Amino acid sequence: MASASIGALLENRGLKVSIQKLDPYINVDPGTMSPFQHGEVYVTDDGTETDLDLGHYERFISARMTKLNNVTTGKIYHSVIQKEREGKYLGRTVQVIPHITDEIKGCIIRAANKEDVLIVEIGGTVGDIESLPFLEAIRQFKADIGKQHVLYIHLTLIPFISAADELKTKPTQHSVQKLREIGIQPDILLCRTDRDLSKEIKAKIALFCNMDHDCVMTAKDVKSIYEVPLCLHEEGLDDKIIELLNIWTREPELAEWKRLVDRIQHLKKKVTIGIVGKYVDLTDAYKSLNESLYHAGFALDAQVHLSFVDSESLQGDEVDLSKIFSECDGILVPGGFGDRGIEGKIKAIRYARENKIPFFGICLGMQLAVIEFARHVVGLTKANSREFDAKTPYPVIDLMEEQKAVMNKGATMRLGAYPCVLEKGSKAFEHYGEKEISERHRHRYEFNNAYREKLTQKGLLISGISPDGKLVEIIELKKHPWFVACQFHPEFRSRPMHPHPLFLHFIEAALNAGLQKQWLHLKTGGESEITSLAVQEKTKKII
Repeated sequence: MASASIGALLENRGLKVSIQKLDPYINVDPGTMSPFQHGEVYVTDDGTETDLDLGHYERFISARMTKLNNVTTGKIYHSVIQKEREGKYLGRTVQVIPHITDEIKGCIIRAANKEDVLIVEIGGTVGDIESLPFLEAIRQFKADIGKQHVLYIHLTLIPFISAADELKTKPTQHSVQKLREIGIQPDILLCRTDRDLSKEIKAKIALFCNMDHDCVMTAKDVKSIYEVPLCLHEEGLDDKIIELLNIWTREPELAEWKRLVDRIQHLKKKVTIGIVGKYVDLTDAYKSLNESLYHAGFALDAQVHLSFVDSESLQGDEVDLSKIFSECDGILVPGGFGDRGIEGKIKAIRYARENKIPFFGICLGMQLAVIEFARHVVGLTKANSREFDAKTPYPVIDLMEEQKAVMNKGATMRLGAYPCVLEKGSKAFEHYGEKEISERHRHRYEFNNAYREKLTQKGLLISGISPDGKLVEIIELKKHPWFVACQFHPEFRSRPMHPHPLFLHFIEAALNAGLQKQWLHLKTGGESEITSLAVQEKTKKII
């Protein structure tokens, strides 16, 4: 958040900005990690599986991330070992210094490209053994290109001890001490805290950390992450960065950010979306998805409440879905892998279809919508995906042809941006407003074209396909208020000030469904918060 917010501030001063994340883990990328370990895997246009922080970067600045923007220890060592095998080091002993550190510095230079400012974030904590090569590399970097071109910002914690009613600065003093031991003196301190820091506290930190007092900044907790740039601007962070780097810029133009934050703080409507998945206790697994729903709510003046439903809890004949989804105005089934909780997701999709509840399926969610339709509408009762049942007689979802010879797990799926052609007259075409779109993918399995005719004859609309006609990208139901599912991941393109059209219209449909539910409740004599005649008439008009 700090890196993304600094990027937003500098970009709004007229600078061309990009952000790079250096991750100390040895995995080449997070693509094979469990969400419990790492949260969401974010995918870029060029097909790189990256850290979820790159999603925050893209939501806060206009630059599009690529493979150059995420560097891991695994990538660094893989590159160095490959060069050694090719004889690139001419018989020298390959060591952490200079070979690993030189490789890290090379990655930073390549990512800088033609930017005015490159923000480089190092993951982990000062003192972690795996972070040391990265810290040594950036120590050398300042000497390599000149101290006037490099600025060190250290993000640190100032905890409040409630028993003593006191803010403690010792953790910050010690983390700065560890940095100075390896030759890095922070230029600016960003102090994470749940309250404002007094001048006395800032002066104390500055004294013990060998800094000017105006270089100690409060990074206070806020209700919405989109407030962070404005809060850091109020602290004077962007002014201090410009001063220390000796860069001329215009004054920041933050009117759009201020309007966004004001809108977020005064949302008038409410809508509840049921998200059916298997990581209900780990919202980072759906980070971009959650933010995309919020973005749509901002545009529609609606506070979006996310109700996470464990898909495994829906399995079993005794489960009453009407109770579980009673408060939900829309149902969403996100992407995922593996067969855990699959039947529960299919039950939720059937409930949404049969009860005319707005439904949005993404990646696996689309595949399961196809399976549900094949089973309960077309009559192929044992329809399934070969991912979950290799012997299914009706593999309506099958492994992509180009995936059948793939053995490695990492970076081998259909990844990155691909074009899609939309069907005129469909909801997808109406929402996007154009014939051809481009969206990011991350999957191995696809709609089996052998069943295309059977499913479309029963009312399934294929509203988006790849230009060659081979890959089904979007499906809809004709006789449903809003039932749309896509093979790609639209959440990777949503922005706080420019919500993705599919999320925007899904939330709009859910809002209308909620109003209709309230109106029907009124009509049948039930109690409701809607009491005034004016509001009732407005509700009728909307419906």
